[in-house]
Amino acid sequence: MGLTYVVAGVLHFVAPAVYEQVVPPQFPRPRALVLLSGVAEVVLGVGVLFERTRRASAWGLVALLVAVFPANVYMATSDDLELRGVPERLRDPSDAALWARLPLQALLVAWAWWYTEPTAASA
Repeated sequence: MGLTYVVAGVLHFVAPAVYEQVVPPQFPRPRALVLLSGVAEVVLGVGVLFERTRRASAWGLVALLVAVFPANVYMATSDDLELRGVPERLRDPSDAALWARLPLQALLVAWAWWYTEPTAASA
């Protein structure tokens, strides 16, 4: 799980403009939010790799996933969202794919939550 978040976090710095497009318009400073979430993903992703920091980092990932959920809702409910700066086949995701991300987020929360358990922390 840790590597998944590290890679995702690094991508926030490689292509911040792509991520800015999915920040709901009522949120201030999209670039700052994208970079902050990228830092959080990298730090927390590294944190779950080590037993000493695994539980705290996993709780941080749970909180981060909840915090970015509005972006997934925004993507699913925006009629005119067309992602610029991504491969053409990903530019205009289907409604089904966008709505499927919402329950997927719950699965990601459950996965991170599993790492908060003492037994998972020693695994």
